[in-house]
Amino acid sequence: MRLWHKDLIPYLPRPQLLGQWRECCAIAKNISTKGSPNHILVNKIMSFPIEHFRAYARRVYLTARIRGFAVEWSNFTKYLDVSPVFVSDQILFDDWHDTRYLRQCFYNLEEKYDCGGLTDDEWHKIRDNFIRRISYEP
Repeated sequence: MRLWHKDLIPYLPRPQLLGQWRECCAIAKNISTKGSPNHILVNKIMSFPIEHFRAYARRVYLTARIRGFAVEWSNFTKYLDVSPVFVSDQILFDDWHDTRYLRQCFYNLEEKYDCGGLTDDEWHKIRDNFIRRISYEP
């Protein structure tokens, strides 16, 4: 389980984006039924107001829909109420989705590319948008 860095969502290749949507729905189900996602890589969402997770999941959902993928919002909302609350990009997972986490996610995707899991086009789209940010920001 992993929540990709919020800024990577528009650039994720199809398998990672759809996997992220399934992940969001699974996390919503675990929160609804067990009170927590219960996975080391995503337990951090419980340190933030639930609106952050809802906003993140909405971003994943809308990105998938814009790209023409068949995803259903009801797969998420059947587990978590989705009261319309706006969470700005600046504060969404603000102490977690920082430059360090972006770097970790970037290198995870780079490893997928190195192992043949991403095409050259998919990797270059990611790399070209993020290499300056991960190289120069603290």
